[in-house]
Amino acid sequence: MNELLITQLNNMLSNDNIDSIIENTLDYPQAACPVRHIFGGGVYIREVSISAGVFSIGHIQTTKHMNHMIKGRVIMLNEDGTTSEVVAPQIFEGKPGRKVGLILEDMVWHNIYPTNETDIETLESMFLDKTGVWELDNKCKVDIEYLMNHSVRDDFNTMLSDLNVTAETVRQQSENEIDLIDFPSGCYKVKVSDSYIQGKGLFITSPVLPGEIIAPARIDGKRTPAGRFTNHSPTPNAKMVLLTNGDMDLVAIQDIDGCYGGDHGEEVTVDYRQVIKEKGGVKCQE
Repeated sequence: MNELLITQLNNMLSNDNIDSIIENTLDYPQAACPVRHIFGGGVYIREVSISAGVFSIGHIQTTKHMNHMIKGRVIMLNEDGTTSEVVAPQIFEGKPGRKVGLILEDMVWHNIYPTNETDIETLESMFLDKTGVWELDNKCKVDIEYLMNHSVRDDFNTMLSDLNVTAETVRQQSENEIDLIDFPSGCYKVKVSDSYIQGKGLFITSPVLPGEIIAPARIDGKRTPAGRFTNHSPTPNAKMVLLTNGDMDLVAIQDIDGCYGGDHGEEVTVDYRQVIKEKGGVKCQE
Protein backbone atom coordinates (compact mmCIF):
# COMPACT_ATOMS: atom_id res chain seq x y z
CA MET A 1 0.00 0.00 0.00
CA ASN A 2 2.74 2.48 0.95
CA GLU A 3 4.66 1.69 -2.23
CA LEU A 4 1.56 2.49 -4.31
CA LEU A 5 0.99 5.77 -2.48
CA ILE A 6 4.63 6.77 -2.93
CA THR A 7 4.45 6.01 -6.66
CA GLN A 8 1.26 8.09 -7.01
CA LEU A 9 2.83 11.04 -5.19
CA ASN A 10 5.98 10.87 -7.29
CA ASN A 11 3.90 10.82 -10.46
CA MET A 12 1.67 13.73 -9.36
CA LEU A 13 4.05 16.07 -7.59
CA SER A 14 7.14 18.06 -8.07
CA ASN A 15 8.22 21.26 -6.38
CA ASP A 16 7.81 23.00 -9.75
CA ASN A 17 4.05 22.45 -9.94
CA ILE A 18 2.96 22.89 -6.31
CA ASP A 19 1.67 26.43 -6.95
CA SER A 20 -0.39 25.12 -9.85
CA ILE A 21 -1.87 22.42 -7.62
CA ILE A 22 -2.70 25.03 -4.96
CA GLU A 23 -4.45 27.23 -7.53
CA ASN A 24 -6.48 24.29 -8.87
CA THR A 25 -7.60 23.05 -5.46
CA LEU A 26 -8.46 26.27 -3.57
CA ASP A 27 -12.04 26.23 -4.87
CA TYR A 28 -12.62 22.74 -3.47
CA PRO A 29 -13.75 22.08 0.14
CA GLN A 30 -10.73 22.25 2.44
CA ALA A 31 -9.96 19.79 5.23
CA ALA A 32 -10.06 20.78 8.89
CA CYS A 33 -6.62 21.91 9.99
CA PRO A 34 -6.86 23.09 13.63
CA VAL A 35 -4.01 25.35 14.80
CA ARG A 36 -3.18 26.17 18.42
CA HIS A 37 -0.72 28.89 19.44
CA ILE A 38 1.44 28.26 22.51
CA PHE A 39 3.57 30.99 24.09
CA GLY A 40 6.06 30.98 26.95
CA GLY A 41 9.72 31.28 27.85
CA GLY A 42 10.70 33.15 24.69
CA VAL A 43 9.23 30.42 22.46
CA TYR A 44 6.28 30.27 20.08
CA ILE A 45 4.91 26.81 19.27
CA ARG A 46 2.52 26.49 16.35
CA GLU A 47 0.59 23.22 16.76
CA VAL A 48 -1.11 21.81 13.67
CA SER A 49 -3.43 18.76 13.72
CA ILE A 50 -4.45 17.00 10.49
CA SER A 51 -6.55 13.86 10.06
CA ALA A 52 -5.56 10.75 8.14
CA GLY A 53 -6.32 10.81 4.42
CA VAL A 54 -5.63 14.52 3.96
CA PHE A 55 -3.17 15.74 1.34
CA SER A 56 -1.50 18.74 2.97
CA ILE A 57 0.43 21.59 1.33
CA GLY A 58 1.93 23.91 3.94
CA HIS A 59 2.98 27.53 3.64
CA ILE A 60 6.68 28.10 2.96
CA GLN A 61 8.81 28.20 6.11
CA THR A 62 11.27 31.11 5.95
CA THR A 63 13.78 29.97 8.61
CA LYS A 64 15.40 26.95 10.18
CA HIS A 65 13.35 25.85 13.18
CA MET A 66 12.78 22.88 15.44
CA ASN A 67 10.01 20.43 14.58
CA HIS A 68 8.34 17.99 16.94
CA MET A 69 6.09 15.43 15.28
CA ILE A 70 4.10 14.23 18.28
CA LYS A 71 1.88 11.65 16.60
CA GLY A 72 1.04 10.35 13.16
CA ARG A 73 2.58 8.96 9.99
CA VAL A 74 3.10 10.99 6.81
CA ILE A 75 4.53 10.49 3.33
CA MET A 76 6.52 13.68 2.71
CA LEU A 77 7.66 15.18 -0.60
CA ASN A 78 11.39 15.96 -0.49
CA GLU A 79 13.12 18.87 -2.21
CA ASP A 80 14.58 16.59 -4.90
CA GLY A 81 11.12 15.28 -5.85
CA THR A 82 11.48 11.98 -4.02
CA THR A 83 9.27 10.96 -1.09
CA SER A 84 9.97 9.56 2.35
CA GLU A 85 7.86 8.28 5.22
CA VAL A 86 7.99 10.14 8.53
CA VAL A 87 6.68 8.39 11.65
CA ALA A 88 6.13 9.97 15.08
CA PRO A 89 7.57 10.62 17.54
CA GLN A 90 10.39 12.63 15.98
CA ILE A 91 12.25 15.83 16.83
CA PHE A 92 14.41 17.45 14.16
CA GLU A 93 15.58 20.79 12.75
CA GLY A 94 13.61 21.78 9.70
CA LYS A 95 15.05 23.71 6.78
CA PRO A 96 13.42 26.70 5.12
CA GLY A 97 10.90 25.57 2.52
CA ARG A 98 7.48 24.02 2.14
CA LYS A 99 6.21 20.82 3.78
CA VAL A 100 4.02 18.70 1.49
CA GLY A 101 2.66 15.35 2.48
CA LEU A 102 -0.09 12.75 2.54
CA ILE A 103 -1.31 12.07 6.08
CA LEU A 104 -1.48 8.31 6.65
CA GLU A 105 -2.35 8.44 10.37
CA ASP A 106 -3.85 11.32 12.38
CA MET A 107 -1.02 13.80 12.90
CA VAL A 108 -0.07 16.43 15.49
CA TRP A 109 2.95 18.54 14.57
CA HIS A 110 4.73 21.35 16.44
CA ASN A 111 6.74 24.05 14.66
CA ILE A 112 8.92 25.68 17.34
CA TYR A 113 10.29 29.21 16.97
CA PRO A 114 12.49 31.23 19.37
CA THR A 115 10.78 34.62 19.77
CA ASN A 116 9.07 36.88 22.29
CA GLU A 117 6.56 38.08 19.68
CA THR A 118 2.92 37.09 20.41
CA ASP A 119 0.95 38.69 17.57
CA ILE A 120 0.05 35.86 15.18
CA GLU A 121 -0.07 38.02 12.05
CA THR A 122 3.41 39.33 12.83
CA LEU A 123 4.66 35.81 13.58
CA GLU A 124 3.26 34.51 10.31
CA SER A 125 4.95 37.31 8.38
CA MET A 126 8.23 36.42 10.13
CA PHE A 127 8.15 32.64 9.71
CA LEU A 128 5.72 31.85 6.88
CA ASP A 129 5.76 32.90 3.23
CA LYS A 130 2.21 32.56 1.93
CA THR A 131 2.07 32.19 -1.83
CA GLY A 132 0.64 34.92 -4.04
CA VAL A 133 -2.04 32.49 -5.25
CA TRP A 134 -3.24 31.79 -1.71
CA GLU A 135 -3.09 35.45 -0.66
CA LEU A 136 -5.16 36.54 -3.65
CA ASP A 137 -7.76 33.83 -3.03
CA ASN A 138 -7.97 34.76 0.66
CA LYS A 139 -8.39 38.48 -0.13
CA CYS A 140 -11.24 37.69 -2.51
CA LYS A 141 -12.98 35.60 0.16
CA VAL A 142 -12.57 38.36 2.78
CA ASP A 143 -13.97 40.96 0.35
CA ILE A 144 -16.99 38.78 -0.45
CA GLU A 145 -17.68 38.04 3.22
CA TYR A 146 -17.36 41.75 4.03
CA LEU A 147 -20.07 42.62 1.49
CA MET A 148 -22.33 39.89 2.89
CA ASN A 149 -22.07 41.31 6.42
CA HIS A 150 -23.55 44.77 5.68
CA SER A 151 -26.57 44.00 7.92
CA VAL A 152 -24.22 43.45 10.89
CA ARG A 153 -22.69 46.90 10.36
CA ASP A 154 -26.18 48.39 10.03
CA ASP A 155 -27.15 46.87 13.38
CA PHE A 156 -23.98 48.29 14.96
CA ASN A 157 -24.93 51.77 13.75
CA THR A 158 -28.49 51.32 15.03
CA MET A 159 -27.13 50.36 18.44
CA LEU A 160 -24.93 53.46 18.54
CA SER A 161 -27.91 55.64 17.64
CA ASP A 162 -30.01 54.06 20.39
CA LEU A 163 -27.22 54.76 22.89
CA ASN A 164 -26.62 58.28 21.55
CA VAL A 165 -22.95 57.42 20.95
CA THR A 166 -21.06 58.35 17.79
CA ALA A 167 -19.03 55.90 15.73
CA GLU A 168 -16.05 58.25 16.03
CA THR A 169 -16.19 58.09 19.84
CA VAL A 170 -16.26 54.31 19.76
CA ARG A 171 -13.42 54.16 17.24
CA GLN A 172 -11.23 56.47 19.31
CA GLN A 173 -11.88 54.48 22.47
CA SER A 174 -11.24 51.17 20.71
CA GLU A 175 -7.97 52.36 19.15
CA ASN A 176 -6.63 53.93 22.35
CA GLU A 177 -3.57 51.79 23.13
CA ILE A 178 -2.98 52.99 26.69
CA ASP A 179 -4.85 50.04 28.20
CA LEU A 180 -3.77 47.34 25.72
CA ILE A 181 -1.77 44.27 26.77
CA ASP A 182 -0.71 41.01 25.10
CA PHE A 183 -2.22 37.68 26.03
CA PRO A 184 -0.41 36.12 29.00
CA SER A 185 1.77 33.05 28.35
CA GLY A 186 -0.34 30.00 27.53
CA CYS A 187 -2.16 28.16 24.76
CA TYR A 188 -4.65 29.95 22.52
CA LYS A 189 -6.97 29.06 19.65
CA VAL A 190 -7.30 32.58 18.24
CA LYS A 191 -5.57 35.04 15.96
CA VAL A 192 -6.23 38.62 14.85
CA SER A 193 -6.69 39.20 11.14
CA ASP A 194 -8.69 41.19 8.59
CA SER A 195 -12.34 41.08 9.64
CA TYR A 196 -15.35 40.10 7.57
CA ILE A 197 -17.26 42.78 9.52
CA GLN A 198 -15.04 45.78 10.19
CA GLY A 199 -11.31 46.46 10.46
CA LYS A 200 -9.52 43.71 12.31
CA GLY A 201 -11.29 40.80 13.99
CA LEU A 202 -10.60 37.83 16.23
CA PHE A 203 -10.66 34.42 14.53
CA ILE A 204 -10.86 30.88 15.90
CA THR A 205 -8.02 28.71 14.60
CA SER A 206 -8.98 25.50 16.45
CA PRO A 207 -12.59 24.49 17.25
CA VAL A 208 -14.19 25.62 20.51
CA LEU A 209 -17.30 24.31 22.24
CA PRO A 210 -20.19 26.15 23.92
CA GLY A 211 -19.14 27.34 27.36
CA GLU A 212 -15.43 27.14 26.55
CA ILE A 213 -13.31 30.14 27.53
CA ILE A 214 -11.85 31.42 24.27
CA ALA A 215 -9.44 33.90 25.85
CA PRO A 216 -9.19 36.49 28.60
CA ALA A 217 -10.57 39.82 27.34
CA ARG A 218 -9.68 42.12 30.24
CA ILE A 219 -7.07 41.61 32.95
CA ASP A 220 -6.50 44.10 35.79
CA GLY A 221 -8.30 46.79 33.82
CA LYS A 222 -6.27 46.17 30.65
CA ARG A 223 -7.64 44.92 27.33
CA THR A 224 -6.11 41.89 25.62
CA PRO A 225 -6.49 41.29 21.85
CA ALA A 226 -9.81 39.54 22.67
CA GLY A 227 -11.06 42.72 24.34
CA ARG A 228 -9.71 44.93 21.58
CA PHE A 229 -10.59 43.10 18.37
CA THR A 230 -13.77 41.07 18.98
CA ASN A 231 -16.39 42.56 16.66
CA HIS A 232 -20.13 43.10 17.15
CA SER A 233 -22.94 40.99 15.74
CA PRO A 234 -26.67 40.82 16.55
CA THR A 235 -26.32 37.04 16.22
CA PRO A 236 -23.08 36.43 18.15
CA ASN A 237 -21.24 33.16 18.71
CA ALA A 238 -19.66 34.32 21.99
CA LYS A 239 -20.25 36.58 24.98
CA MET A 240 -18.23 38.53 27.54
CA VAL A 241 -18.39 37.19 31.10
CA LEU A 242 -17.56 39.49 34.02
CA LEU A 243 -15.58 37.73 36.75
CA THR A 244 -15.80 38.49 40.46
CA ASN A 245 -12.39 40.19 40.40
CA GLY A 246 -13.44 42.58 37.62
CA ASP A 247 -11.66 40.75 34.81
CA MET A 248 -13.57 39.58 31.73
CA ASP A 249 -13.42 36.36 29.73
CA LEU A 250 -14.55 35.83 26.15
CA VAL A 251 -16.70 32.66 26.22
CA ALA A 252 -18.22 30.68 23.34
CA ILE A 253 -22.00 30.28 23.32
CA GLN A 254 -22.04 27.84 20.39
CA ASP A 255 -19.71 25.62 18.40
CA ILE A 256 -17.17 27.75 16.51
CA ASP A 257 -15.12 26.25 13.68
CA GLY A 258 -11.35 26.54 13.42
CA CYS A 259 -9.07 26.56 10.39
CA TYR A 260 -9.94 24.69 7.22
CA GLY A 261 -7.01 24.45 4.86
CA GLY A 262 -5.02 27.64 5.30
CA ASP A 263 -7.89 29.95 6.20
CA HIS A 264 -8.34 31.91 9.44
CA GLY A 265 -11.28 29.96 10.86
CA GLU A 266 -14.58 31.48 11.97
CA GLU A 267 -14.66 35.06 13.26
CA VAL A 268 -15.63 35.51 16.91
CA THR A 269 -18.45 37.97 17.59
CA VAL A 270 -20.31 39.29 20.61
CA ASP A 271 -23.41 41.46 20.93
CA TYR A 272 -22.03 44.78 22.20
CA ARG A 273 -25.36 45.39 23.95
CA GLN A 274 -24.61 42.37 26.14
CA VAL A 275 -21.06 43.62 26.76
CA ILE A 276 -22.29 47.06 27.83
CA LYS A 277 -24.92 45.52 30.11
CA GLU A 278 -22.34 43.15 31.62
CA LYS A 279 -20.02 46.02 32.44
CA GLY A 280 -22.83 48.32 33.58
CA GLY A 281 -22.52 51.25 31.20
CA VAL A 282 -21.63 52.67 27.80
CA LYS A 283 -18.19 53.74 29.02
CA CYS A 284 -17.19 50.08 29.16
CA GLN A 285 -17.90 49.47 25.49
CA GLU A 286 -15.44 46.92 24.09
